[in-house]
Amino acid sequence: MQGFQKYLPFQQIKITDRQWPSKVIDKAPIWCSVDLRDGNQALVDPMSLEEKLIMFKSLIDIGFKEIEVGFPSASETEYEILRALIDGGHIPDDVTIQVLVQAREHLIKKTFEAIKGAKNVIIHFYNSTSTLQRKVVFQKEMDGIIEIAAEGAKLIRELSQKAIADGINIRYEYSPESFSGTEMDNAIAVCERVLEELGASEENKVILNLPSTVEMCTANTYADQIEYFCRNMKHREHAIISLHPHNDRGTGVAAAELALMAGADRVEGTLFGNGERTGNVDIVTLAMNMYTQGVDPMLDFSNIRQIREMYENVTRMKVHERQPYAGDLVFTAFSGSHQDAINKGVKYMQESGTPYWEVPYLPINPADVGRQYEPIIRINSQSGKGGAAFVMQTVFGYSLPKAMHPEFGDIVQHACDKKGKELMSEEIFDLFSKEYLEFKGPLVLVKHSFNEEYDNDASTVEVNGRIIYNGQESTIKGSGNGPVDAFFNALKNVGIDGFEFVSYSEHAVSKGADSKAVSYIELKAPNGKNIFGVGTSHNINLAPIKGVVCAINRAIIRDGEKR
Repeated sequence: MQGFQKYLPFQQIKITDRQWPSKVIDKAPIWCSVDLRDGNQALVDPMSLEEKLIMFKSLIDIGFKEIEVGFPSASETEYEILRALIDGGHIPDDVTIQVLVQAREHLIKKTFEAIKGAKNVIIHFYNSTSTLQRKVVFQKEMDGIIEIAAEGAKLIRELSQKAIADGINIRYEYSPESFSGTEMDNAIAVCERVLEELGASEENKVILNLPSTVEMCTANTYADQIEYFCRNMKHREHAIISLHPHNDRGTGVAAAELALMAGADRVEGTLFGNGERTGNVDIVTLAMNMYTQGVDPMLDFSNIRQIREMYENVTRMKVHERQPYAGDLVFTAFSGSHQDAINKGVKYMQESGTPYWEVPYLPINPADVGRQYEPIIRINSQSGKGGAAFVMQTVFGYSLPKAMHPEFGDIVQHACDKKGKELMSEEIFDLFSKEYLEFKGPLVLVKHSFNEEYDNDASTVEVNGRIIYNGQESTIKGSGNGPVDAFFNALKNVGIDGFEFVSYSEHAVSKGADSKAVSYIELKAPNGKNIFGVGTSHNINLAPIKGVVCAINRAIIRDGEKR
């Protein structure tokens, strides 16, 4: 690809004894949603006031305690949403709203007018500090950039006194915008000056937000930046180190995770990663990644489908089918080997009673985020023999014996190839029903009765009945050690022979008084091949008899078709 020579490689951080690679994330960070500000400004059609209120309430239900609600000095619309939240009493006492403002005098003053009547507010101010913006946009040396930040901090601290007297709990946040493109020593210098001007202390910490405003380096380099910053700034104990990763290189989540390992305390991001260009860091993915490692993320995504629907409705953005945890297909397996492993994992969980989630290819239990089991295994031309059996069991309650999986799997595979696309679960059941439950052939059971006699703990079952075979009706009679054996012998007595009984299994497909039995009968046909029949009935003696009839009919018809 031509043109790559004009791009300068990112300069690495001079840190040789980095500690973050050996750290783990063992607790949730402080979360701050910026959906209403950073996320909203990236929408083709920004949210209306009503839509912002829906989003705000959803964020509270999820568990966010810090929510950036807008840039009230930037436009009348942003001002109005803030006033609507405050005047309408929509902000719980334990939730802090965050407002953004540039480090400019008239904008700061308007921001303080906008927050009147609020209980808990973070004043988040910023100015750009990057090497490129200093050269191209501001045409200032670093000393001038530091003075802009310092003057903004002084004014904010001054105006805070009256707001605090009026009962507002004020906290401060400063962002050296384009931190990731700023020389680290310069980033430290401007932040140290801001802490000094704001009177930061261990009891009155200031949030220092260190954004990768444009993601320009690999995730490990961002972690190096955060570790270098934390280790070299004065009075680290006076600050809460916050992350604001963007996703220009597609590694926003990884950058946030590594930066948390490097010493950060807080993360700003959006639901599903909406934001300028390729977006902000995806808080849903970050939080659920922690969840899969046994860490409580302190956010509730147990109803992920409803959260996704809310997000799509108010933003008019779409969550991709492969979006981690929330996409329609993320818990779905089409591959035969994957389906087989999932099927065995679910069975292992049921049989072992393990308290841990141990199912291959499923990093979490889909039910933990409110997802159903029906779409986990979906059937197309790539699916294997166990996939159709999993659908039959989990969706319809039919637990096919393992020996039957290849036979039914071949039937489903043939239907997939013929259709040329995925089969829905109802279509799979229709195939099962037509091939087994409704299968018609030359043998018809007209009526029957059983008589059972006991003799010293042994029993003998006798069957009497009438059948139609190849259009002719005849009487059958036979005995055996059970109903299936007796019926099988009765058929032999009228010349329906050459079949050998191989296996039999049975289970209920519903609960309570109306429970129905399903029986799976495996026979060896005269051609030497094994074949299955299935019978269902509320009568547990009739279900296996119907299964024998089904197996014989299938063997005769299928053998004739092959000839």
